[in-house]
Amino acid sequence: MRVVYQAAHLIDAHLVKHALEELGIPVFLRGEALVGGMGELPLFGVVAVCVPEGAQAQAEACVRALGLGEPAAARPAED
Repeated sequence: MRVVYQAAHLIDAHLVKHALEELGIPVFLRGEALVGGMGELPLFGVVAVCVPEGAQAQAEACVRALGLGEPAAARPAED
């Protein structure tokens, strides 16, 4: 499995996971079970979106197309 996206939080990871699964790419969320493991303190940056090695290029292209992690000013304006 190859990491194609380091998620900021669990919701972020699931957004990417669902986008990749729509393309037929199997996804594993590494660290998903660790979120909230510290009790009341939320953990950030522990969830990674992983895909099989053969799907890495397609998955990385999908993640780039989602535009996650880019500042709003860098994204094209939506009409």
